[in-house]
Amino acid sequence: MWQSGPGLTGEEPTVDWYLPLKLVHVLSAIVAVGTNVTYFVWLAAMKDRPPAEQSFALDTIKKLDSRLANPAYGVLPLTGVIMILVSDGVAFTTFWILFAIGLYILVGVFAGALFAPSLRRQTELVATDVSDSAAYEAAARRTRTTGLLTMLPIAGILYLMVLKPTP
Repeated sequence: MWQSGPGLTGEEPTVDWYLPLKLVHVLSAIVAVGTNVTYFVWLAAMKDRPPAEQSFALDTIKKLDSRLANPAYGVLPLTGVIMILVSDGVAFTTFWILFAIGLYILVGVFAGALFAPSLRRQTELVATDVSDSAAYEAAARRTRTTGLLTMLPIAGILYLMVLKPTP
């Protein structure tokens, strides 16, 4: 991590920030994606439960999203951009970086335009005690489906970040 100039030139040692940034970047990805994956466990576990338990599960998902996943997703582009700026040989024009940035934007669109409204609607319906209605079942199905659609580009980003394919 510490670097100094060649020989005894009297230069001050400098810090190579790439690896510490990469550690924060990877830990943020683990927290963000890991938290998102638990939503499917929560959604499956609450199925056919009383409304109060379903409400608790949905509120927990919202809290996990706002307190863990979303802040971690916010750290990812910051550390990613800084890593590119301090690295030697990696540029924004690198295929896997460009494609991952596009997928990250797609995740934001899916999450904001599809998953969040679906989860919000399902939460509203369970709060009105209609968790056994067709409208609630449709909302629950939409939440699961949009959650899965949001996870697909995330899987693509993970693939790109780990394997770094170049056409």
